[in-house]
Amino acid sequence: MTATRVDADVIRRLPKAVLHDHLDGGLRPATVVELADAVGHTLPTTDPTELAAWYYEAANSGDLVRYIATFEHTLAVMQTREGLLRTAEEYVLDLAADGVVYGEVRYAPELMVTGGLALPEVVETVQEGLAAGMAKAAAAGTPVRVGTLLCGMRMFDRSREVADLVVAFRDAGVVGFDIAGAEDGFPPADHLAAFEHLRRENVPFTIHAGEAHGLPSIHQALQVCGAQRIGHGVRITDDIPDLASGKLGRLAGWVRDRRVALEMCPTSNLQTGAATSIAEHPITALKDLGFRVTLNTDNRLVSGTTMTREMSLLVEQAGWTVEDLRTVTVNALKSAFLPFDERNALIRDVVLPGYEAAL
Repeated sequence: MTATRVDADVIRRLPKAVLHDHLDGGLRPATVVELADAVGHTLPTTDPTELAAWYYEAANSGDLVRYIATFEHTLAVMQTREGLLRTAEEYVLDLAADGVVYGEVRYAPELMVTGGLALPEVVETVQEGLAAGMAKAAAAGTPVRVGTLLCGMRMFDRSREVADLVVAFRDAGVVGFDIAGAEDGFPPADHLAAFEHLRRENVPFTIHAGEAHGLPSIHQALQVCGAQRIGHGVRITDDIPDLASGKLGRLAGWVRDRRVALEMCPTSNLQTGAATSIAEHPITALKDLGFRVTLNTDNRLVSGTTMTREMSLLVEQAGWTVEDLRTVTVNALKSAFLPFDERNALIRDVVLPGYEAAL
């Protein structure tokens, strides 16, 4: 398992794990069109192919704020029970078709209440849709397990309320918490009450950090708020003056030595200007330096991507081997918000045999 290039069909068959993927960023274009028509929402175009292209082009601005603004249209069709059920079920089926065996999907319930649903109803509905998708995927012979992360929006003040939801639904498929939204100007410590509550309740959480803002964001997420993982984290390289020599600053050393998972999203980072190319994306250097990097899609519709595509790009443009792909998949499961024995079982019984079988 050392070939630097591998056929795309083989990559598609490889078992995958994704930790950083937004529900409202992964809808099917045709679904957006149909649901928008049902609720009377105006889209840039009603042609699914053209809509997919519009999303990709709009997101390629190099600006995180504009990138986030593209979510207006997906969120508009996720305000009803019917819209949430359908998008959640299709989300799971699309993961299964991509070879994903474990996924964590995140979304902000507070952004889905304009249609009259209460926050708990949003969570209940999404969980129902995810369960339906998992049942269909299993029946089709492509089982996938999906856990949910609930997000508080860092520019608003409902994160403590959302943290309560995580605790309330932690035995019903919700596995953790995150804060999302514009990073620069909205530090994670603004939501310290939510993080302290989750720590008291023994609930894990990740924090978006080190994408649009640098080392202070990562440091605060880890050392002030207590995050177990970092969403994106590409700016950790600011604490590694010479990637070639591998000399780490104190924060970078902490992240590597404590095995803090970095939820890296190469295509998304190119779109928001956090990286310049796939070939030079920090994920490769960080992997080689022993960081626990994981590979993720972030927003499949907005970034026009899949896990198969992300893996293929790294093989084709960054020289990754199949062993590298296996490493980041195992890394993701090691840092999944699941009990230790369940993580080990997925690695031992699904991922490692799946790589052997695919090759």
